[in-house]
Amino acid sequence: MLIEINPDNPQPRLISRVVDLLKNDGVVAYPTDTTYGIGCSIFSKKGVERIYTIKQRDRKKPFSFICRDISEVAKYARVSNYAFKVLRRQLPGPYTFVLEANSIVPDLLLTKQRTVGIRIPDNNICLALVAELGAPIVTTSANLSGEDPIGNPWQVDCDLGKVLDIVVDGGDLSADVSSVVSLIGDVPTVLRKGVGDVSWCE
Repeated sequence: MLIEINPDNPQPRLISRVVDLLKNDGVVAYPTDTTYGIGCSIFSKKGVERIYTIKQRDRKKPFSFICRDISEVAKYARVSNYAFKVLRRQLPGPYTFVLEANSIVPDLLLTKQRTVGIRIPDNNICLALVAELGAPIVTTSANLSGEDPIGNPWQVDCDLGKVLDIVVDGGDLSADVSSVVSLIGDVPTVLRKGVGDVSWCE
């Protein structure tokens, strides 16, 4: 099912409709500041398992998740003074930052090194979803593993609509991905170059 939400001023009634699904193990597609993502509450084990199945993804590769702001990031990850300065300067924006996880993060979302990837996209819709849910949501591109990301909501609905609970139409986006930067040990290491400028890491 496709539902259109205003990307500039998300309608609270429609945000609540999507969040009701997320609260009940729902899996939804939503816009970010790069491309369309698929997500569920990070505390929905059933939802996370569904996303692994939908994407046909190796279960050894955990998902990143979206927080509403830096204070919420600090609840789920260890944020040093240096990392805080970086997050404050670069977010919201098209970055995924790798940090050491706190104990509250479910094991399904942890790497072997007990790190997590965290995003705060510059997108009103997904931030509104996270804020109303009261918990982070999983973020992974809306495509099968190994295939190109999808920036068109109608294409997302055509390809994946039958296995998702809802597809949020927030307009056409790029088919790009975020830059991934590790902040472990207060040394910025670029793990993937995407939309976000990483010249500051050099």
